[in-house]
Amino acid sequence: MSIHQPDSARHPCFNPEAHRAFGRAHLPVAASCNVQCGFCDRRYSCVNESRPGVTARLLTPDEAVDAALRAVARMLHLSVIGIAGPGDPLANAAPTLKTLAELRKALPGILLCLSTNGLALPLHAQTLAGLGVGHVTVTVNAVRPDVGAAIYNWVDDGGKRLSGRQGAALLLERQKIGIRLLKSLGVTVKVNAVVIPGVNDAHMSDIAKAVAAWGADLMNSIPLLPVANTRFALTSSPSAQLMHSIRAEAGEVIPQMRHCTRCRADALGLLGEDGQLDDICGAQPRAQAQMQAQEPPKAHEYGQ
Repeated sequence: MSIHQPDSARHPCFNPEAHRAFGRAHLPVAASCNVQCGFCDRRYSCVNESRPGVTARLLTPDEAVDAALRAVARMLHLSVIGIAGPGDPLANAAPTLKTLAELRKALPGILLCLSTNGLALPLHAQTLAGLGVGHVTVTVNAVRPDVGAAIYNWVDDGGKRLSGRQGAALLLERQKIGIRLLKSLGVTVKVNAVVIPGVNDAHMSDIAKAVAAWGADLMNSIPLLPVANTRFALTSSPSAQLMHSIRAEAGEVIPQMRHCTRCRADALGLLGEDGQLDDICGAQPRAQAQMQAQEPPKAHEYGQ
């Protein structure tokens, strides 16, 4: 099942028929994150890994726009340019919004999208819509604070770090407000939910019902990929049978994405290809291997 909106017909992540014909480019301009998930490890130099949160380098907005122009010139099937990390784009609002604004000027016909945890989404939803960002993905791993408390190590709200149920409740409220606001502005919304066995696997149906009520168009249930040195490093990925069951049940409430390839923050080309932005960027100075994004963003970044 796909969402029937004209622009989504060219977006490979929002339409299963589109991913074989249309490509995407992810621009890694967002260094830091305002939420520390128990399954996430953000690093720059992970050339052999294909998962969210990793990139070969961090780009400035000018470098990102230059890379996008090169990609579009070389890849005629590229229809979407997005910002998905390696941290959270809206925890790095200044470079993210500058990049999107320059892209809109330089490539007025391109689809723009963004992925976020939603914590800072209410602050920036209006601006995103004004820039013509037509597709936004919000990662919602829990719709109960007690479940969220088992997933998020901390939530940083403008320099104030919260943990446990308090942090999870704040994130949940911002996600609900942000998604509803995006929908009121005509933006197509996909919700990602990471399935963690023993933690939120029995909670996916509740997530589906909640985000559908908020107005989300599509849901992507993603199996946990255990990452070393994280809280869930020793937690097994959910089985294919469990994922099928989860998607079938959630699909009764909201359409499901079933072709996700868990893209890197610098992914390039068709879904399922191993292309990276480095392939066209040429030799540029490498970012430091130990990512500065392990620390929360400064408080002033939220208002930018």
